[in-house]
Amino acid sequence: MAGHDFEENAERWRVRPHKKLHLADIDPRSKAGAPGNKAVTSGIVEGLVTQLGEWQTRLWAEGQRSVLMVLQAMDAGGKDGTIRKVFTGVNPQGVRVASFKAPTPDELAHDFLWRIHQQAPADGELGVFNRSHYEDVLIVRVNELAPEKVWRARYEHIRAFEENLAAAGTTVVKFFLHISPDEQAERLQARLDDPTKRWKFAAADLDVRKHWNAYQAAYEEAITETSTKTAPWYVIPADRKWYRNWAILQVLLAHMERLDPQFPPEEDGLEGLKVV
Repeated sequence: MAGHDFEENAERWRVRPHKKLHLADIDPRSKAGAPGNKAVTSGIVEGLVTQLGEWQTRLWAEGQRSVLMVLQAMDAGGKDGTIRKVFTGVNPQGVRVASFKAPTPDELAHDFLWRIHQQAPADGELGVFNRSHYEDVLIVRVNELAPEKVWRARYEHIRAFEENLAAAGTTVVKFFLHISPDEQAERLQARLDDPTKRWKFAAADLDVRKHWNAYQAAYEEAITETSTKTAPWYVIPADRKWYRNWAILQVLLAHMERLDPQFPPEEDGLEGLKVV
């Protein structure tokens, strides 16, 4: 499964530690590095999905390490679509997807990472956070749900949390799906226009949209403060869904190749054994 340029391609979107992120400098409609047009790239994605499934089987069989994929985006940014497409070829038995919504009273009675840690992947699992602990430095900041001294201190807590996961054998890979306000408007309108998709729309989405610039600033600082060598952030241009899927698979496969999980050794005496 080696011989690809996954590592080189992944570097295109990685946010370097200590480097200030400016989202305005990144084109959400970029196709940089794509192997071809939509049709060509989508065809290649099918093969990459299969490769990810093969690596996930190895990870599950090895049962010693795990991978956590964190997905963040503005509303309609493509988190659900990413999960649906990228993980088409994996074994659901070895995948854990957690979606974090507004915290419950019980969750609010604990520290902000309490509910997050409970969903971290176990050995052998490929975990996905659809939204995550980063909401506590995003929506909390924009909506002024906590004083600045509270949410700003959380950057350090998040770095320590992710370092702890890494030390325990979890590879943490974080993605921000970067879409434009125009693309978001089109996607939200499409949900309204299609009765089968209206369940995905909430009036609150429009209120959040009014704070677009504030959220962009919050994301810029959060990503700058928490993109580390151990738990890197990748900003993926996501206006074009086919490019988004290809880019995310490049990054995931780069990390899987680096992990190189192996099937466990066979038991002695299996060679030539017949089932009767």
